[in-house]
Amino acid sequence: QVQLVESGGGLVQPGGSLRLTCAASGFIFSSYAMRWYRQAPGKERELVASIASAGGSTNSADSVKGRFTISRDNAKNTVSLQMNSLKPEDTAVYYCNAHRMVGWTPVDYWGQGTQVTVSS
Repeated sequence: QVQLVESGGGLVQPGGSLRLTCAASGFIFSSYAMRWYRQAPGKERELVASIASAGGSTNSADSVKGRFTISRDNAKNTVSLQMNSLKPEDTAVYYCNAHRMVGWTPVDYWGQGTQVTVSS
């Protein structure tokens, strides 16, 4: 059974830090690029950061560039998102996503989401 389980969310003050971790099982983790998405109430789901299957290439949204860092450990089947200098606008449910292309067909698995709230 495919599972992606996020942990590390919670309530933090502006300027604080959180580290989200996603533990994967039930598929060949090293064959998938990993992504973090987030969604705030009433807004579209937004791609926050991504990392290639081998871990060598990363991308992040302009809104988090320089503050968030994505990393993965293929030996542990985990992907993490280190979030620093958090802002209230970072408040959202954060989702872990596993992605690969089979030709032009995407294959995606999703975690259940974890709440991040940035507030004084």
